[in-house]
Amino acid sequence: MKQTILLILGCALLTVIDLQAQQVKIEPDVATLRHLKEVLWPQAYREQDTSLLDQILAAEFQLIDDQGNVYNKADELAYIQQHKPSYDTFRFEITRLDIFENGTAIVSGIGHITGKDDLGAYVTTYRSSNVLIKRASLWKAVASHVSGINKQHVKS
Repeated sequence: MKQTILLILGCALLTVIDLQAQQVKIEPDVATLRHLKEVLWPQAYREQDTSLLDQILAAEFQLIDDQGNVYNKADELAYIQQHKPSYDTFRFEITRLDIFENGTAIVSGIGHITGKDDLGAYVTTYRSSNVLIKRASLWKAVASHVSGINKQHVKS
């Protein structure tokens, strides 16, 4: 009986140690993905930086917008080159960040935008989910989906 309990405790201890080792291993990737989604990706759009966006998006990248339209990497690069942002602030709030053992990650959350247009000040929110893969130690976005765009004008 003592041997069985010791064996169970030993297995449990090894499992905890293995889980901790896995966590330590993925922490740099979590930080990298957060930085990519919260800082670099918005920066590429804000600054119309096609070089930066080219580094973020994989060659086979596809975006599905809230209307069901499908765009590829070339479309996105052309879009940011031709459309200067008109908003005042943008912030992306990550609500899910999962990294899988096959080098795939899902990053999703809520975009928060404020700005002014012909009707006055507005606040826009939307949902976005992204699938990224790790290639040669670099994370690349292969798919994005945008939905639930909600623009509301703020009364002064």
